[in-house]
Amino acid sequence: MIDYRQALGAAQDYRTAAQAALAARLANAPIDREQRAAHGFAWIATTVAALEATLDWAEAAGDASRVDALVVRLAFAEGIAQLVGGLPMGQNELSRPADLGLTREAAKLADACAALVEADHAAARAELTQLFAAGRWPSETFHDADLDAIREQYRRFTDAEILPHAHGWHLANALIPDTTVAAMADLGTFGVCIPEEYGGLGLGKLVMCIVTEELSRGWIGTGSLGTRSEIAGELIVLGGTDAQKAEWLPRIASGEILPTAVFTEPDVGSDLGSLQTRARRDGDHWVIDGAKNWITHAARSDLMTLLARTLPDAKGYAGLSMLLVPKPRGSEESPFPAAGMTGSEIEVLGYRGMREYALQFDGMTAPADALLGGEEGQGFKQLMRTFEGARIQTAARAVGVARRALELGLDYAVTRKQFGQPIVHFPRVADKLAMSLVDFVTARELSYAAARAKDGGKRCDIEAGMAKLLGARAAWSNADASLQIHGGNGYAMEYEISRILCDARILNIFEGAAEIQAQVIARGLAGGRN
Repeated sequence: MIDYRQALGAAQDYRTAAQAALAARLANAPIDREQRAAHGFAWIATTVAALEATLDWAEAAGDASRVDALVVRLAFAEGIAQLVGGLPMGQNELSRPADLGLTREAAKLADACAALVEADHAAARAELTQLFAAGRWPSETFHDADLDAIREQYRRFTDAEILPHAHGWHLANALIPDTTVAAMADLGTFGVCIPEEYGGLGLGKLVMCIVTEELSRGWIGTGSLGTRSEIAGELIVLGGTDAQKAEWLPRIASGEILPTAVFTEPDVGSDLGSLQTRARRDGDHWVIDGAKNWITHAARSDLMTLLARTLPDAKGYAGLSMLLVPKPRGSEESPFPAAGMTGSEIEVLGYRGMREYALQFDGMTAPADALLGGEEGQGFKQLMRTFEGARIQTAARAVGVARRALELGLDYAVTRKQFGQPIVHFPRVADKLAMSLVDFVTARELSYAAARAKDGGKRCDIEAGMAKLLGARAAWSNADASLQIHGGNGYAMEYEISRILCDARILNIFEGAAEIQAQVIARGLAGGRN
């Protein structure tokens, strides 16, 4: 009988040793010089946090089902084996214990968890896949009738209104149909976290995760459409004036207004302190000049949350302000009808349904009351307050994509026959499915843990970063494994898994790339100089 709490305690001790080792290094060197060690520690901390969340999930279920028990066993066996032997930070980057001088501590962890690390888990993987193929999924109840009902409602909607059409929309590079957007609005999708007094549902980030996960299972585009409303709504709730809240929040919640986030610029990426787009006050309006890049859903949106430099003499972040810039909704024939604004589409591999644009502003105007909160120089701080929610939501998107990849891989493995039998019976195929299921559960539970921390009023930039870091990896590895199960057919555009692979890849980049998440986690837990 494996004592998982004891194994977890040993893993937590290893994390503590890694944190101390990194802190010692950062006392004498900037974090960028120790980036490999710092990011390796971030993956250690994330792996242990995922084991914590997974064990909490299993224990909350009471008498765990056989599927749940196998998921926990394999999660701990693989997680601890990676802590001891090497954690994948990328396709060709492994973080080894020696990178932090933890060879002895790793050996101690291996000894404490020898029953897990040294055992042969092939039979466990095979059994899990057999149960999974028979339709037995891991537990997903929240032990809360309302939360379970919300999941069921959105799952039914996704099965009926999104999954049958998503691949066709993707191949046609079509926008999410207006009828689908309207149906999502009727469900309350765009007002989940907006207070009830402004027409929203007034619910928390955990509900946001459920909604996003289920919609993203159908198509990442539909799961991501709510991201823009989530960011805009949170910006206005936390930083807007009373008048701005009354003007915009009810219309965002109802779906009447579709916002877009206009932050990134060419050649800037994550370095927001270097933004150059300017906005200056001229009489009773603001005048905007500059360029923005990778702006999602820019043409069909009605409101831009736009980060611009309004204090040109202030350096870095101090000169940035957030503007609420209304614009006319574009069409296929005239995507950017606003005076002083033009745009060109950026063709992308996946993540379609809203389209990506490069935007140019040449004297575009915004009303005098566009300044969020009525105060200049607060834009970056206002944006930072939304990062936690946005990254938790992105983690939920990744969980939905990971699940869909798993569903497709399982369906193909059960129906595809080679050498006289369904390929699900071949060990290498079964192993892929079993570990994809484990990765899906651990990523899901870590995203829920981050959401609960946020709902509890806790600062959770580290938890949000961990959830996004692990979720993005799970989505990509599940998609890659599922395509491999499909073989050559998976590489054909007619098969849905080809889209899932393209959609999964972006999750490790936007809302803070994996390297940025690792930096946030490491600095937050171990400190250090810039």
